[in-house]
Amino acid sequence: MRKPMIDHHSALIYVMVLVSACDGDMTDDELQTIGENVRYLPIFRDFNGDQVMAATRECTSMLSDNDGLDTVLTIVEQAVPAKLRETAYAVACDIAAADAKASQEELRMLEMIRHRLGVDRLCAAAIERGARARHMRL
Repeated sequence: MRKPMIDHHSALIYVMVLVSACDGDMTDDELQTIGENVRYLPIFRDFNGDQVMAATRECTSMLSDNDGLDTVLTIVEQAVPAKLRETAYAVACDIAAADAKASQEELRMLEMIRHRLGVDRLCAAAIERGARARHMRL
């Protein structure tokens, strides 16, 4: 297997950007959730938070190409180790849940990410339920 083009930190950011950008509107709540995930999740402990914007720009730039979505999904698939596949899906779900209601585009993107990363349906359902519970509002 080839060496991934990006590290696992950037891949996790790419996953969050994919979900945020898929409906054409990266909301403030979604961007705030990306920032919070990078600041507080243990997987990002050894990551320089100043690189978030660079990774976000790289990802959105690639998405503007004709085959950009497939390219980004392939890069993510190569860069996320098996041990972090469920983590990647969890951060994706956090972004979909960030603005209270997941759009059809976001749900479809979650499905694509789940399939690419090989997260089984039962684990995915548990991760989705956890994200919904964490982001619930009255």
